[in-house]
Amino acid sequence: MTDLFQQDIKFLNGVGPKRAELLNKELQIFTFGDLITYYPYKYVDRSKFFSTDEIDSKLAYIQLKGRISNFRQEGGRGRKRLVADFIDEAGSLQLVWFHAAKWIKSSIQPEKSYVVYGKPSIFQGVYNIIHPEIEEAEQYETKVSTSIQGLYNTTEQLKNNYINSRVLQKLLNTLIKKVMGLVHESLPTYLCNKMNLISREEALVNIHFPGSRDLLNKANFRLKFEELFFIQLHLLKQKTIRKEKSNGFVFSEVGKLVNGFYHNYLDFNLTDAQKRVIKEIRQDLGSGKQMNRLLQGDVGSGKTLVALMSILIALDNNYQTCLMAPTEILANQHFDTITKLTNKLDITIRLLKGSTKKSERGIIHKELLDGNLDILIGTHALIEDTVIFKNLGLVIIDEQHRFGVAQRASLWKKNIQPPHMLVMTATPIPRTLAMTLYGDLDVSVIDEMPPGRKPVKTMHFTDSQRNKVFGFLREQIEKGQQIFIVYPLIQESEKMDYKDLEDGYESISRAFPPPKYAVSVVHGKMKPNEKGISMKHFVEGRTHIMVATTVIEVGIDVPRASVMVIESAERFGLSQLHQLRGRVGRGSDQSYCILMSKEKLSGDAQKRLQTMVHTNDGFEISEVDLKLRGPGDMEGTQQSGLALNLKIAKLGQDSQILQLARDQAELILDSDPGLTKNENQVLLQQLKINYHKSMNWGSIS
Repeated sequence: MTDLFQQDIKFLNGVGPKRAELLNKELQIFTFGDLITYYPYKYVDRSKFFSTDEIDSKLAYIQLKGRISNFRQEGGRGRKRLVADFIDEAGSLQLVWFHAAKWIKSSIQPEKSYVVYGKPSIFQGVYNIIHPEIEEAEQYETKVSTSIQGLYNTTEQLKNNYINSRVLQKLLNTLIKKVMGLVHESLPTYLCNKMNLISREEALVNIHFPGSRDLLNKANFRLKFEELFFIQLHLLKQKTIRKEKSNGFVFSEVGKLVNGFYHNYLDFNLTDAQKRVIKEIRQDLGSGKQMNRLLQGDVGSGKTLVALMSILIALDNNYQTCLMAPTEILANQHFDTITKLTNKLDITIRLLKGSTKKSERGIIHKELLDGNLDILIGTHALIEDTVIFKNLGLVIIDEQHRFGVAQRASLWKKNIQPPHMLVMTATPIPRTLAMTLYGDLDVSVIDEMPPGRKPVKTMHFTDSQRNKVFGFLREQIEKGQQIFIVYPLIQESEKMDYKDLEDGYESISRAFPPPKYAVSVVHGKMKPNEKGISMKHFVEGRTHIMVATTVIEVGIDVPRASVMVIESAERFGLSQLHQLRGRVGRGSDQSYCILMSKEKLSGDAQKRLQTMVHTNDGFEISEVDLKLRGPGDMEGTQQSGLALNLKIAKLGQDSQILQLARDQAELILDSDPGLTKNENQVLLQQLKINYHKSMNWGSIS
């Protein structure tokens, strides 16, 4: 866009300093460019004019043209209202206002013609419209377009200051007239022709003031394609640059540690998906380029084993490795699992957490610098400045969405030459979101579960069926199984939910009394050692039931735990429900997930619980989650390194446009990686405008 679009919004006619301050604060509209890309959230058809003899109170909204006169105050104390007569050639109706009577009365001129828009209702046998939209007919006819009207989201604060959807529409009308003929094209002519796109100027005019339904559809497609195209072009270009410039350590050996472990100590077969992913990682590690790979796999699909095989390749090539997890529970689990799997190999593994004693830290720091420590597993403690490696060759980050970009960068900076990076997530990411958030990474997916593992059966019960559920839990305990009972812990109302857990613990203790039953409790307010003892008792089978908050969402692996009961399940998101369900089903016995909820549920809550009952496929669940919540609310998007503030595209609905955009971006970069050709200069220029402030985090995933 030209410099005009960088102009402060206060300089637009009708705005001024006071309104500008409100638009800045409430809608993040600072410039002309911000306003013109503040798109309507829906449209109403204003092409039809009714006459007063066609009015029916069943009509949603009507539009009329006529004169307004005979203002009067009606009603008693507390219900005073301003009433006026609206008259056209066919008859009349009443217009009613409960607020701003003085301003309305002074702004209407009886001799002028007005366009009135609103919802008709009937009171004491007379039709009326309460708080109608009113515009001078002459002004209405000079607008850029009048048939289909966009409606704009506002806030209570804006409405209190008389900035509603209609005011925003007026400001946009002024702005569109001001910039006509000055909107530069952001896409090359050959791409617009190929994709049958209308011009950028035509799209911006018709998204706000559509000339017809067809033009609105074309404007929508053009602007969505452009938005998604530049995201993909940016990501793919960064990926190309990284692959050209980021030299990585060459792990040429697949030696005695990998072969010895695989042939002598691995007592089960890898799945085909695990073998495929390990092959992809091996190719990266031997390529001479820095690996940046995202490893996706559902809960229990065997990501830890893939991580271990990658670690052993690094060790065979005399490089150190580290694995960072977001919680002490998960770090402990990784440490225990990897130590157990490698106990016959000649390697040194240490665990570093926030709670690690100073004396132990000193030993770890010395061994790292000497090169005597092979694998360091830990939490955020790994990124402390005092943690210095002799030759760090591979970094693995688990549940990566829980770490900020800057935290991940701290690990990357621990070497002069960047180490290889493998980031893992057990939260399956919808394909469209993965393409948008991680389009600059190589992605591996473990889409197969280990053989013999039975899918968890999921059931939904309401509070009135609790006795039936308790009976089922007693049966499972009789069979030697253990049970998780999880209560929500929502940050905004932590005290209330903590009480839920306490009340729940008391009712569970009454329903499952000692000495026949033993119950553990775990929550975030417990001290680490108390939490550890409670967990230990459950893991060792000394307690039958663990009552917990979502602290057990990741990192608990108890094969004998075959039932997960989730209380107030309607208050959890799909991703969390799926993670919690993944805590069971790790043994050979049939496992169950029981979703408890209140009787009355919202439509979205009902959909979430039905989805959980219907499928165990994390990728299918994530697609539903994206459609229900949108990308802005999904875990990790705010920390991804790519600001996902989409203005018009919706990833849950626009997957086909996204694929088209990515395909075209790939084709262009295949033939012109640096965008140096004349016809692609417009793309290079637009990328600079879009991303001039963004730091390239691509090389640190």
